[in-house]
Amino acid sequence: MSKKMNRQQAGNKKSKSFVNWMMQFFERYSMVTRIQWMLWLVVFLLMFFSLLLEDSLGQAFVFSLLNTLFYMAVIYGNISWLFPRLYLRQRVVLYVTAVIICLAAISLGRAYFMPWIYNRWFTDHPVPVTGLIIFRYLAGVPLLFMLSFVFRIAIAYFSVKQQAAALTLQNTQAALNLLKSQVQPHFLFNTLNNIYYEAYREAPRTALLIERLSEIMRYFVDESPKDQVSLATEVSFLEHYIALEKIRIRHEVTLTFDNQAPEHLSIPPMLLMTFVENIFKHGIDKKSQQNEISITLLSRDGRLEFSTCNTLPEHPAATAGPGSGIWNLRKRLTLLYGEDYLLTTAKSADSFTAFLSFPL
Repeated sequence: MSKKMNRQQAGNKKSKSFVNWMMQFFERYSMVTRIQWMLWLVVFLLMFFSLLLEDSLGQAFVFSLLNTLFYMAVIYGNISWLFPRLYLRQRVVLYVTAVIICLAAISLGRAYFMPWIYNRWFTDHPVPVTGLIIFRYLAGVPLLFMLSFVFRIAIAYFSVKQQAAALTLQNTQAALNLLKSQVQPHFLFNTLNNIYYEAYREAPRTALLIERLSEIMRYFVDESPKDQVSLATEVSFLEHYIALEKIRIRHEVTLTFDNQAPEHLSIPPMLLMTFVENIFKHGIDKKSQQNEISITLLSRDGRLEFSTCNTLPEHPAATAGPGSGIWNLRKRLTLLYGEDYLLTTAKSADSFTAFLSFPL
């Protein structure tokens, strides 16, 4: 009784291991590849069971396998090699010539190889290769060749369908991630508002800084993803950022912001931020009392002009150097306006100036 149970358990383990192997095998390949494997398996089984009615088990298996490999050689040879390398490159005459030569070579090889296998292993009365046998092997090749295009269309269809499914999954995942990301900022905004009201009673200046920080974060979440924002919103963002940066500097900074541009104008978000950020990153000496910053914003002849000028530290920090901000800004401007923009920078012994002009 125990031996019988052990045999049953061993059989169950083998069947489970085979099923697991099959699952891992199919999971390793894409949906399109799995469909092709299944299709060729069906073709093989159909030929195998049809030949099994008249031939032995071994003969049916061998000839079904050889025929399947022949079909695969014709179809994949055309759709994976000849068609993309020759026809799609406008080499039509060469493509037709190569198709005729390859199909004739494969068919003749099959016409001589299959009878040789039969005579060598499965009969005691060898069958000669006659013209009728060669014609029979050649006759089905044109139809098989035409089927290769149907096969190619089917592969393209399932490939597009798989890509569409993957894109839908990515979009769904992105939407879920967006919903998740929106929870944390709104929680943070509410928390900052509560802290603001608590701080307002004891330290109004601290409360004002908290309010500025909250507005900056709200800009990043609500405004920066947009294609266009109002110039008033952009300027307000810059003012909040400057106010928060100034509290990190020991001495007072002499700063002038001359804004002569109408507030109703709209611009892409974060275009003006790079210049201001570079000022506080590379142009401020925290130990000096001579930090001066001048910012000018105006609209003229259908263009927005933004310029900055700041003093440079007498002894720049070792880590300070040209960052990637200006390069990224130039790349973004090229995507937005092509060549219709002007971005210049100039550095002297004690100052750095930057100028930006782009169409409204």
